[in-house]
Amino acid sequence: MASSSPSTRQRPEGVGTGLQRWAREFSGAFADLGTFLPLIIGVFAVEQMDPTGVLVGFGLFAIAVGLIYRRPIPVQPMKAVAAVVITGGANHSMVAATGLLLGLVLVVLALSGAVGRLARWIPGTVLTGIQLGVGLYLAWAGVRLGLQEPVLGGVAVIGLLVLQRSVLKPVAALIVVAGAALWAGMTSDALLPEPVLGVSFPQLILPDQQSLWMASQTLLLPQLVLTLTNAALITATIAADLFPLERKPITPGRLAFTSGLLNVILASLGAFPMCHGAGGLVVQYKFGARTGLAPVIFGITCLAFGVFLGNDDLAIVSLLPLAAICALLVIAGADLAFGKHLLEVRHDRLAVILLTGISCAVLNVAAGLLIGLLTEWIRRVLAPERSQV
Repeated sequence: MASSSPSTRQRPEGVGTGLQRWAREFSGAFADLGTFLPLIIGVFAVEQMDPTGVLVGFGLFAIAVGLIYRRPIPVQPMKAVAAVVITGGANHSMVAATGLLLGLVLVVLALSGAVGRLARWIPGTVLTGIQLGVGLYLAWAGVRLGLQEPVLGGVAVIGLLVLQRSVLKPVAALIVVAGAALWAGMTSDALLPEPVLGVSFPQLILPDQQSLWMASQTLLLPQLVLTLTNAALITATIAADLFPLERKPITPGRLAFTSGLLNVILASLGAFPMCHGAGGLVVQYKFGARTGLAPVIFGITCLAFGVFLGNDDLAIVSLLPLAAICALLVIAGADLAFGKHLLEVRHDRLAVILLTGISCAVLNVAAGLLIGLLTEWIRRVLAPERSQV
């Protein structure tokens, strides 16, 4: 149908004035805060993590990604690593070791072509199911944040839905985030420290042999599986759908290579292990981002906070009520979960997609991938003639 052809999908990107395009990029640049902030606040709360190194790492990573891909490819903290750090299971040396090891493995897998072969090996039903699962996970994460302050969360959702149907649609996400920050500043009992501007530089961290060994035993494999599936395979699949006329396609191999190389370079500067993210791409695109300007804006902001504010970062970002940001996750997650791939699928493949998606949302992406592959194999065994169509 004409409505779903590649030409019609990309035509809206060039319309509007220059000011409108800048507004959309700014809006999309900060649309992924609902995923970014909870993990980063948790990591900052651990004494061993240096806010300057963490934010400078995110800033440089995001700027590089924006310049390389010229699309709103997101930058997110590696979730399995963040979970261990927040629970006190890893110090700064082990975090640096994890970033270095994961980066090296990703570069090797990308250069060897293994990532591309993995992408071709996974059936379309399983990929669609993982997209469903990522969408459900995003929406549920938004609901959980909203439940912290139900009234504020509900107002944010309603406000965002109204703004998306008005002339302010290009800056809807930015208005919600700015409004939440203003509300927090007016109502919070906590005293915001008077910012002391200065210049801070990341501390050089060289992981020792024990940290490298511990990271390889506890963090490498679970995070590698998540990175290859969500940050490389699914992000590339969604990027191909959003930007079908791309001259230089955003492939799983390219995403794995850039993610790996940048982690290797930045690990010793105190950067937190980072990757791309399918959910982040959907959220940024949903709220206006279409070019690499969005990650560059986000990166410059992170750099400014890290270099000029230093240890005041935690107190400042902690004031932003996460309940208000829930709206971004709920709406973008629902948009991804119930997109055209799910609505147009054949009925005989729906069970595979639903089971894969639910497994991803309830368990994790790696488990969902394995369950999806098993379910798809059973489907093909039971109905081989339908599987060839």
